Amino acid sequence: MEGVLDYTLRDLLTSVPGIDQCVTEFIRVTDRLLPSTVFYRMAPELHQQGCTRSGVPVYLQLLGNHPSLMADNAAKAAELGAPGIDLNFGCPAKTVNKSRGGAVLLTEPDLLHEIVAAVRRTVPASIPVTAKMRLGYVDKALAIENAQAIEAAGASTLTIHARTKLEGYKPPAHWEWIARIREQVTLHLVANGEVWNAEDYQRCRHVSGCDDVMLGRGILSNPFLAETLSGQAAAMSHADAWQRLLPMLETYHRQVIDKVSERHVHGRIKQWLNMLQWYFPQAQTLFAEIRCERDPLVILQHIIQQQMLMA
Repeated sequence: MEGVLDYTLRDLLTSVPGIDQCVTEFIRVTDRLLPSTVFYRMAPELHQQGCTRSGVPVYLQLLGNHPSLMADNAAKAAELGAPGIDLNFGCPAKTVNKSRGGAVLLTEPDLLHEIVAAVRRTVPASIPVTAKMRLGYVDKALAIENAQAIEAAGASTLTIHARTKLEGYKPPAHWEWIARIREQVTLHLVANGEVWNAEDYQRCRHVSGCDDVMLGRGILSNPFLAETLSGQAAAMSHADAWQRLLPMLETYHRQVIDKVSERHVHGRIKQWLNMLQWYFPQAQTLFAEIRCERDPLVILQHIIQQQMLMA
């Protein structure tokens, strides 16, 4: 979710009921202790007791391969008020994996253990240390061993994206593998992957045996998905949901205008609209209207016009 689920969008999505917890985009740890400004930039929620304005806790997500540096940066995040530390062992991006980060570490269970253990030793016991992994890098041969290494190192929760790095985001998600892992570990598991609607959610929980599910692309394509899944709202028609979403799009775009360099503003709203097209046919129309537009204020007018048409 790098470059998409930033503070602005987290704030909007958690304004809708149903989300219990968020993680930041990953913060890359390479060769030093990062300055406080990096943590505050990636997680402005640190100024709000580590929560979004609606009170949803936001864990700081770290990505790296050096146990002591990961531990030092985790401790820094904890000092700044992070309610939890999440460790990324699932990112499939080539640039990340080439520099020995994310999913490529799933080929080294011992290193996973060292990283998690170092962070757990350094971070105060009152602050949870969690992790996210895929089922493997090229294959699933080490899936159980990796989960056991993470558990033995002291993580309290493990989120499992039910595909390997090689499988990327191609359907299906292999939720049955999460069930196999559940038979071998006792730590809290969270299922992830290919949950787009209520039917997927129920099937994922049944097959994986997990009570909790992490939403990624599904909630970006339908911001009301968690609200529906949690039973806090009845299913809405696409038209009603789109009408409810348009003011959120306007708010998001205005906030991006205020916070992001003008030359990058158009990319943010187009990126989200591109994902919204998976659920909303109306988003396809709006995306087509602004696809070649770069002026943020012209894009804003298109969003406002859409609201006027729906009024």
